[in-house]
Amino acid sequence: MKQRGRHRRRRRGVALRAALTGTGLALTAAATLISTSQAEVAGNPGALKPLTSASDTAPLRLQERLEPAAVLNRLSAAMGRPVGVDTVLGDADRRMRAGADCTDDDRSSLPLTPEATRSYCWDPADTADTAWRPAAVTTSGDADEDGVWGSHRVVLTGWTHATDTGRAAERGLTRVAFTDLDDPARPVYRWVLLVLPVDGGRDYRPLTSGVSGMVWNHGKLLVTASDGGAEALYVYDLDRIQRTTTNEPAVGRVPHGWSAAGYRYVLPAVGSYRYTDGRCEGGRPPCPGPLALDRSTAPVSLVAAERTSPDGARRARLWRYAFSSAPDRAGLLATDSAGHTDAVEMFRTKARGVRGVLSYRQAGAAGSSWYTGQLPGSEDGRGGLWRQDADGAKGARCGADGSHHCWTESAVALSYWQETGEVWSLSDRMLFAVPLTSLERSLD
Repeated sequence: MKQRGRHRRRRRGVALRAALTGTGLALTAAATLISTSQAEVAGNPGALKPLTSASDTAPLRLQERLEPAAVLNRLSAAMGRPVGVDTVLGDADRRMRAGADCTDDDRSSLPLTPEATRSYCWDPADTADTAWRPAAVTTSGDADEDGVWGSHRVVLTGWTHATDTGRAAERGLTRVAFTDLDDPARPVYRWVLLVLPVDGGRDYRPLTSGVSGMVWNHGKLLVTASDGGAEALYVYDLDRIQRTTTNEPAVGRVPHGWSAAGYRYVLPAVGSYRYTDGRCEGGRPPCPGPLALDRSTAPVSLVAAERTSPDGARRARLWRYAFSSAPDRAGLLATDSAGHTDAVEMFRTKARGVRGVLSYRQAGAAGSSWYTGQLPGSEDGRGGLWRQDADGAKGARCGADGSHHCWTESAVALSYWQETGEVWSLSDRMLFAVPLTSLERSLD
């Protein structure tokens, strides 16, 4: 029943999209008179309020813990020589379809405003099991300023499996789709399972957690997760992808070799960052939410948003950490001599249910604009997409009634590909991109 209900909402989304297209998405004179109070009802997150006191910023302090080289080398010696992104892409076994070839249910999950200029649906084998849900996206535009990794244009998306439904061997697992976009008309991808080394590198276990954010910088992939209830920002080295040797339901070392619940490749973590104040219970350290990379700062920075309920009283905080500029720490955060990482900027907003975040400073602007994708306040409906700065907030608006519920139902992660000027995101069924210029034009 729940699945059919979601499909009915998607069909209503298709009908609404057709109606809006018929009117050219024109904003009528009446729509421009929408009042401030109406905007508040629509979920306006308001202006950014800087937080600078020690009591505000101290809970964001992280402690870096990197796995000893001996641990990682022991695992690779036992499993075989690690491989990189090129090997995984060359072994792609899934094909995506361009938006025009996707089903009505797939397309109805796309945003109404701004409209996607590129969209793709997954192999049906990967959307048939609704226990797997996409939650994070990052691209080779994050990894390197020229937008490519080696010779490839790549999109990585993080998915999490529910712990109480679906195939038993996959419950609670986290996987990443490595998607090759060299041919935009025929993208292909391969799954890689995220794991954690254990027993000094003699074995590994699955990362069993809901992923909420993911950023690729240089050769490192940073993933927010709460494995076993302990929040962390895990670090993965994309030059340390390992092949499995046997196809069994278990994840880890087995009598016949190395297994990963049927997946051909695993990616072991090489380190983590954890709050020095402990877990996020009680709201002092923020519960980790979406991540993004900001190339408009010097040095490049990691931006993050607090994960809160769309129907709760708690409002989200937004903040950033600087990446290290040391040549031997490419892709890692800047730390002090004790391995601590402190936020270099922090804000309070009125936003709730933030599941996507971006920060970018336009040329000539006094400060950065922050973009947040927010969940709707109930299961039935669409989320909103907002741009915030010190002066206020503007939201993407659709329809003559000035509704701000124009984004996707799931309001999943945002990633800006600076080289192409595109913002990439996910619905529960599709991968898509919208030009940042179109996003700006959609704001009221």
